[in-house]
Amino acid sequence: MSLDQRGTRPPVKNLAPPGVYAPQEDTALLSAALADEPLAPGAAVLDVGTGSGALALAAARRGARVTAVDVSRRAVCAARLNALRAGLPVRVLRGNLFEPVRGRSFDLVLANPPYVPAPGAHRPPRGAARAWDAGGDGRLVLDRICHEAPGMLRPGGVLLLVQSALSDPGRTVDCLRSAGLKAAVTQRQRIAFGPVLRTRVEWLRERGLLSPDESEEELVVIRAEQPV
Repeated sequence: MSLDQRGTRPPVKNLAPPGVYAPQEDTALLSAALADEPLAPGAAVLDVGTGSGALALAAARRGARVTAVDVSRRAVCAARLNALRAGLPVRVLRGNLFEPVRGRSFDLVLANPPYVPAPGAHRPPRGAARAWDAGGDGRLVLDRICHEAPGMLRPGGVLLLVQSALSDPGRTVDCLRSAGLKAAVTQRQRIAFGPVLRTRVEWLRERGLLSPDESEEELVVIRAEQPV
């Protein structure tokens, strides 16, 4: 592989096989927040719900010690393969949210969880839909992260989380503040509805989550910091 003008290997395009969440606008927004975040060499980073591993690899390129977790076997295989292709030392574990890393703490936790409100909330999502469907209010996983992530952060540690405005960012900020973290929305971006939301527009409007004239979704990044 050739080197770029800085003498470093250029990033390798991530592979996302069928059934694995491919990097999209939310990944790019969280990646931009990660790029703005100070990160000491050797910092311990956790990427929870890693998908194809794009965010984990971005952190590893900055010299962090990265652990990535996903509940999907396909995602774990894809992330491991992408780390191997990129020549980056990312440890990829399979498990439900923070379960594989209980007892550990991190300087930075990255989370791009499922956050799309879904009809039929009494049925747990299956297959590829586990990457986006998150119950009737979109908070099936967000509430767990708000409850559990503070205990995973070292003093001064940071959580960077991306979600949709449809799943109540204010509630996320309030929950994280209640846990003792300093939390705020730090980035916003409006995007066109993707394929999943386009099929749910009428249902979302009936639920009062979309106004009749809305045709875009707002994504937000929430930054929460553990006091020193």
